[in-house]
Amino acid sequence: MKRPDFMAIALAEAEAAALRGEVPIGAVIALDHEPVARAGNRTREQNDPTAHAEMLVIREAAAKLSAERLSGADLYVTLEPCTMCAAAISFARIRRLYFGAVDEKGGAVVSGVRFFTAPTCHHVPEIYSGLAETRSADMLRSFFRERRRS
Repeated sequence: MKRPDFMAIALAEAEAAALRGEVPIGAVIALDHEPVARAGNRTREQNDPTAHAEMLVIREAAAKLSAERLSGADLYVTLEPCTMCAAAISFARIRRLYFGAVDEKGGAVVSGVRFFTAPTCHHVPEIYSGLAETRSADMLRSFFRERRRS
């Protein structure tokens, strides 16, 4: 049986977010090689600054699994998580974090505050960057280029 391409699912969620006028970031949580939750940004739609794709999939997965900790779960996201999302990833005890494009301005994993290196960080996931990096970055650049033209 072929495993789902979780990064492709995250990219599809990012594309759907862009169509809704949201910043095109998508995420999926996988457990035992199956997608548990998927989402794209919904900050504008929900008038909620915490409605980042990562936050939404963590909430959905935790609700579906009736668990506050997602220890065996892997998170795939198209952009390096921000500080808020990195903290949520740590608190949820996500096993592995896979992300596409680096976010030099707002990222907090390999950029900025590097949340997981802080001595106060209780859980550090395995981190893998650069998955579909070009496609993720191109989608974001295109989205913001169109916004500047409008």
